[in-house]
Amino acid sequence: MGDFHQNGIITTLHNLANRPLEDMERELCEFAKTRPMSLILPCLYSELATDAMPNIIEHLKQVPYLDEIVIGLDRATEAEYRHALEFFSVLPQKHKVLWNDGPRLRAIDSVLKGEQLSPNDPGKGRNVWFCMGYNLAAGKAESIAMHDCDIVTYDRELLARLIYPVANPNFNYEFCKGFYARTANGKMNGRVSRLLVTPLLYSLKKVFGNLEYLDYLDSYRYPLAGEFSFRRDVMTDLRIPSDWGLEIGVLSEMKRNYSNNRLCQVDIADVYDHKHQDLSADNDDGGLSKMSIDITKAIFRKLATNGTIFNQETFRTIKATYYRAALDFIETYRNDAEINGLKLDVHQEEQAVELFASNVMKAGNMYLDNPMEAPFIPSWNRVVSAFPGVMKQLALAVEQDMQEFGPDK
Repeated sequence: MGDFHQNGIITTLHNLANRPLEDMERELCEFAKTRPMSLILPCLYSELATDAMPNIIEHLKQVPYLDEIVIGLDRATEAEYRHALEFFSVLPQKHKVLWNDGPRLRAIDSVLKGEQLSPNDPGKGRNVWFCMGYNLAAGKAESIAMHDCDIVTYDRELLARLIYPVANPNFNYEFCKGFYARTANGKMNGRVSRLLVTPLLYSLKKVFGNLEYLDYLDSYRYPLAGEFSFRRDVMTDLRIPSDWGLEIGVLSEMKRNYSNNRLCQVDIADVYDHKHQDLSADNDDGGLSKMSIDITKAIFRKLATNGTIFNQETFRTIKATYYRAALDFIETYRNDAEINGLKLDVHQEEQAVELFASNVMKAGNMYLDNPMEAPFIPSWNRVVSAFPGVMKQLALAVEQDMQEFGPDK
C-alpha cells in the first residue's frame, strides 16, 4: 500500500485504495471514445518462447479499451516472423507486427541511413522508434502506452494504471512513467537503479550542487522502468538513444520539451519481476556492465548540454564520491530488506558497486574521447521533413508484410 507523499518536482500518482480493475477499465472505455489508445510492445522473437510473453498475451486478450497493439519484432527470420504473426493472431484487438529485419522495413531503413536519419545499431531504442513511427503513420491513437515483454508477473491492471493518466481528458499530462517495487521471490532486485542511478545522482549533486536536471531525475521513483505512456504529439519531437540509455534519454527529452506539471509517475504494480541481466564484469559490451556505461554516459551528455564542464579530475571526483555513497546505500538496502523479510547478498551488492564505480570512470573517458558523439535517433519530425512520404511507405510496408506472410498464407 502506497502513501500520498509527493517527492521532488514530478507529480506522483499512488495506489491508495486498490481501486477495482473493472471500474477503471469501464472509465477507460469511455475515454477511448474520444481518445483512441494504442499499446507498443517492443520484443525479441526469442521472448515468444518465454513464460512471460504468453501470459502477457492472455491478459491483453481481456483488455477492452485498446484500439490497436503495435508489436515491434526484432531478430526474426521469415519463418519466425510467420510464427510470430500466428502467435499474436489470438489478440482480439487490431494489431500490427513490424518485422524489423524484413526486406521491406530494411529498405526504408537503408534509405534513412543514407541521410544519417536512422540508428546504426539494432536494439530496443531502434525498435521503439520504428513503432512510434508506425503509430504516427496510422494517425489514430491519441494515448499510447509502452511496456516490456519480459514481465513475468504481468497483470492487465499494470496497463490500465499506466495509460490512465494520459487517457483521462480531465488530466493534462503529456507523459507518465510507471514505477513499482523491484522485489520478487523473496529478494530485493533492481541493482542498476538502486546501486548506480540513485547514488550517482547523489554524488553528482554533491560535486555540482542541486542542478535542476538532477533534481528532476531524482524525482522519479524508478527512472529505469521500461513502462511509460504519452500523448500522440510527444512522439513527433522525441529524440531517443538507441542503447541502454533509452529510459534516461526519454526522461531527459521530456524535461526539455515539457514543463514539469505536464509530467507524472504512477504506481503500476505491487509485485514486478522480469528477466535479469548478468553482471558481466569482464565484458563491457554486455549485461549490467554495458547497461551501466550507457546510462552513465546518457546522464553525463545531458549535463554537458546544460553547461556542465567535465574533465579527468571531475570524473575522478565523481567516481570517488559515487563509490562511498553507493557503499552507504548498501547498508540502507540491507536494513530495508531485513525488516521486510527479504534476502540481500551484501557481497554481491558490493561487487556490483565496484563494477559500476569502474564504469563511471569508463563512461567519463568515453565522453571525453568523443564529446561530439550523436547518440540520439533523429525525431520523426526531422525524418518527415527530409522524406515527406516516409510515413505512407512505413504503413504500407507493415501492411504488405502481414498480408504476404500471415497465418492464412
